[in-house]
Amino acid sequence: MASDNTVTLVGNITDDPELRFTPSGAAVANFTVAVNRRYKNNEGQWEDKLDGFFRCNCWRDMAENVAQSFRKGTRVVVVGRLQQRSWDDPDGNRRSVFEVQVDEVGPSLRWASATIEKSQRSSGASGGDWASAPAPSSGPSPVPQPAPVPSGVPADEGGF
Repeated sequence: MASDNTVTLVGNITDDPELRFTPSGAAVANFTVAVNRRYKNNEGQWEDKLDGFFRCNCWRDMAENVAQSFRKGTRVVVVGRLQQRSWDDPDGNRRSVFEVQVDEVGPSLRWASATIEKSQRSSGASGGDWASAPAPSSGPSPVPQPAPVPSGVPADEGGF
């Protein structure tokens, strides 16, 4: 029996993505996604329920693109794999955390629009021939910003 470890999250980034580089030069971006759910309670009132904060990690070109494109509050769609990581803290206690290793990420277009711009490929990693892609147009690429929920959108169509 085959098993599949795929998660899909839709939520808001809680802080600007943090871009770092490993000693070997590989880029890694870390960010946290807050996932909420909206439902009607027994009195018929809408309530928001926080489903959780999920730490996400992405690597190499995707990491650099995420750091350049997303900011705190941006609503994103993340697809990745759930992974557990364990370590011993300075007091000798065993610690563990679950994180999402991101395979794909993009802005949610439910209440926003985005301009897509193909990026120059910075490494010789697998997939496609981006090295021959035309250079991006002048000026920085637009950063998708969170949009307020329009007043005409039914309350059960999302959350923040």
